[in-house]
Amino acid sequence: MQALLKLSGKIDAFTTFVGRWVSWLIVLAVIISAGNAIIRKVFDASSNAYLELQWVLFAIVFLLCSPWTLLSNEHIKIDIINHTLPLRVRSWIDMLGHILFLVPFCVVLIWTSIPFFLTSFHQNEQSFSAGGLPQWPAKSLIMIGMALLLVQAVSEIIKRAAVMRGILPDPNKLALSTHELAALEAERLAEAISSEKP
Repeated sequence: MQALLKLSGKIDAFTTFVGRWVSWLIVLAVIISAGNAIIRKVFDASSNAYLELQWVLFAIVFLLCSPWTLLSNEHIKIDIINHTLPLRVRSWIDMLGHILFLVPFCVVLIWTSIPFFLTSFHQNEQSFSAGGLPQWPAKSLIMIGMALLLVQAVSEIIKRAAVMRGILPDPNKLALSTHELAALEAERLAEAISSEKP
């Protein structure tokens, strides 16, 4: 188990590195968007390439940062239901969710996106818009993003198995205490607001 946890740690470090650097592309997308809008308004000129580049940058961030989101436990869950369940049940839900849904989802998307990308690459597919960008680099993002997400899913399965064996602390326990702190803070703010009313 220790060897698997070491592998999981390396995967987590790589995912964090990629996520932190790729997330900065949002800033670049905002700059390009603002610059394109200013040029369009001031000089009455625009380029489809800049518009499409914004979409590609967003796709890069969305797809390549999704493993980092999973690692940070920031992915969407039904917290209202999840927080009412015992920790052991939540661990089983996480484990089965990763094995039965996330891993097959990633495998299917990788499998289907490879020919999707290769066809586009061999045709040197270009945008239908005048002055647009080549399409095949954007289509490669699906298989790259899903491959990274699959690797992170393996790391999450390893860590969940370690939690269930008592080797690692349960992150759901930490999430529960954070949730309780947030609830207490909300109550405190509500009391402060109601006490200020005349």
